[in-house]
Amino acid sequence: MSMPVAVQIIGLNGIPEVHPGDDLAALIRAAAAPVPLAPGDILVVTQKVVSKAEGRLVDLATITPSPLAQEFAARWDKDARQVEVVLRESRRIVRMDRGILICETRHGFICANAGVDASNVPGADVVCLLPEDPDASAQRLSDAVGTASGFAVPVIISDSFGRPWRNGITNIAIGVAGMSPFADYRGQNDTEGRELHVTMLAIADELAAAAELVHGKLNHCPVAIVRGAAWEAAAGRAAELVMDPTRDLFR
Repeated sequence: MSMPVAVQIIGLNGIPEVHPGDDLAALIRAAAAPVPLAPGDILVVTQKVVSKAEGRLVDLATITPSPLAQEFAARWDKDARQVEVVLRESRRIVRMDRGILICETRHGFICANAGVDASNVPGADVVCLLPEDPDASAQRLSDAVGTASGFAVPVIISDSFGRPWRNGITNIAIGVAGMSPFADYRGQNDTEGRELHVTMLAIADELAAAAELVHGKLNHCPVAIVRGAAWEAAAGRAAELVMDPTRDLFR
């Protein structure tokens, strides 16, 4: 008889407000002490605490909005300074209408406001940006936590994205280290014996979304341990999840 399959998601409470320059890996290790980490665990860390630790914060008082930002903000009752930060963080504007900015970031992510966000950021005029290189951020955390733990600890950095044609947001992986972001079933046979040719699950995105169930938006729980999930050790990156523009039928 086959054994039941179970995946456990453990939220790490006790991580204090993170400030620029804080040793985030040390804060995570301290918060994980009561659990503690075990071989096979994956850490899912929210983008916001990574960006805070890396100083990816902008004081809007230092921003002079461009005419485009001023025009858009005036039309849709937005803060022109924040609109300007969004424009600066964008490689391409996908859609700019009805007070909404859908942008392509320098990382290749398609998201609202280029990931610029004021939620859960202390200060009335401070916004938070995405990490410069989320994959590198994930690798640094994976290296530091893994070295202290004595075994490999993959890390996923997650952030909330909207989805075309779907209401509501869900978390996806914007940074990955220590694991493949995919579960690749190509070349294997399904239950009817048919060979699979295109099936690649975005396992890093699935784990990021699952971890949000304990992260929450108001839970003060920016880090979660995923225990019991299957993953493949690899020099994986979230950049692999970004579709090549030549294959993008919606561009």
